[in-house]
Amino acid sequence: MCVSEIRRTDAVLLLVALVWGSSYLSAQTATAALPVLLVLFARYALSALTCLGVIASRKRGARRWTRAELRAGVPLGVTQAAVLLVETYGVTHTSAANAGLIISLTIVLTPLLDRSGHRGALPVSFFAATGVCVLAVGLLMSGNGFHTPRLGDLLMLGAALIRAGHVALVGRFTTGRAIRPLHLTTVQTLVGTALFLPATAHDLPTLAHAAPATWAQLIYLALFCSVFAFLAQTWAVQRTSASRASLLLGTEPVWAVAVGIALGGEHLTALTGLGAALMVAGTYWGQAVERAHRSAPQRRRPSPHTSPHPLDKESECPKAHTTPTTT
Repeated sequence: MCVSEIRRTDAVLLLVALVWGSSYLSAQTATAALPVLLVLFARYALSALTCLGVIASRKRGARRWTRAELRAGVPLGVTQAAVLLVETYGVTHTSAANAGLIISLTIVLTPLLDRSGHRGALPVSFFAATGVCVLAVGLLMSGNGFHTPRLGDLLMLGAALIRAGHVALVGRFTTGRAIRPLHLTTVQTLVGTALFLPATAHDLPTLAHAAPATWAQLIYLALFCSVFAFLAQTWAVQRTSASRASLLLGTEPVWAVAVGIALGGEHLTALTGLGAALMVAGTYWGQAVERAHRSAPQRRRPSPHTSPHPLDKESECPKAHTTPTTT
């Protein structure tokens, strides 16, 4: 992969982290006005309608789903719904900042579950980098007054474990396969809609009387935190590894704290600032270690009778992109 594509992929993952960092405050605001399951159904239903509308606007041949997309989309839809279910219930029983901080433990759990793209175990330096991130989480929690775990905090720990498994499965089901992120995301949102519909059918009239501000939160959660984030995450994981994606998405708590300060009235303490700095440093250190480890098995010594393969040079991009997974 060339340097420019690496940077583009990293930028997309960081933007996803920013959007997800802001999602906790939005989810907390929405669930204060509506039941949790109803918020999740509305989020999924709006997302599914949006995805179906985009697919319907395409040429007839591009509207059909492949077997690979359906086989990947159904289980990934279930795991994604499980993440959001536990996560949303968690954020209703703890602060938005704590929710964003605890979920970042995904960066430690994902490499333990991710077995794709590696030859042997990850180097010790990778886990040292994740250790820095864990220390950063501890400082951020202390800076925001986190002490005794509450129900919401425990639920967020469970969400971190489920999300780590989901990210690893995204890489396993999509890497090297002709799967289009838009079609995969559409299947995921339809699965989530179907899962939450039975439990919320009797509360659907409540949506019609929701305040405009609540609808704004639901639309933001659906279009940005779901459609955009799901598409971008799938697109990026297809072009990198699940472990590296998890590291970049691990900056999510920094954005959660930033949104809490800007919109939630929280205050930045010295410990919070130090934790944010360590999180960024640990993330970039870890991604550098993981990238070197992942690319090492692909390097080959040039034969005296052959010229180096163009993909062996990170500084050069191949003229034709061969990944068959673009939308």
